[in-house]
Amino acid sequence: MLVLRWVRRAVLALVLLAVLVVGGTATGVWWTARGDDRTPTDAIVVLGASQFDGRPSSVLEARLEHARTLYQQDVAPVVVTAGGGRPGDRFTEAEAGARYLEQRGVPDVVAVGEGSNTLESLEAVQRLLAERGWSSATIVTDPWHTLRSTQMAEDVGIAEVRASPTRRGPSVRTRGTQLRYIVRETGALLYYEVLGRSAESGPQAV
Repeated sequence: MLVLRWVRRAVLALVLLAVLVVGGTATGVWWTARGDDRTPTDAIVVLGASQFDGRPSSVLEARLEHARTLYQQDVAPVVVTAGGGRPGDRFTEAEAGARYLEQRGVPDVVAVGEGSNTLESLEAVQRLLAERGWSSATIVTDPWHTLRSTQMAEDVGIAEVRASPTRRGPSVRTRGTQLRYIVRETGALLYYEVLGRSAESGPQAV
């Protein structure tokens, strides 16, 4: 009976620990999503999302419009669009984003069309920043994706990472949608923290 009692206590302790970890991570995702740091940096980095033959999806368009606003506010002198493409695509996510911004009056855009997920795209962006002597970047993505993407940006070696998430797009339309994204990002962040870089082997995160 004594052994059984200790086993039950151990199980209960593990459950409580899991609840605390998951709850703390979810709170971090939610809290980071509320931030908006517009301190000037070397580059505004727009993380990719789906595009349709050169036309940005509503998710990507929301990010691009926010990046255009930041550029107009002199947050950075250049916008870097990130994201690769799927087999058979004529455009990468980065190219679709760059075309969209250039057509709307943003002349200083660099497309980094590499990477099938957030981590790979940020690794490619970091190489560009290093080549050009840039050390700081403002990440633009959806609010709920901010914590994971900024952590990855720091992990790949971007020295100074700031974030200004968009407040538009499908991820913020309803309370229910926001909750689903928070749950999704909580799981994705915990997965990344446990498995490290091997955790980002799936499709491009949005």
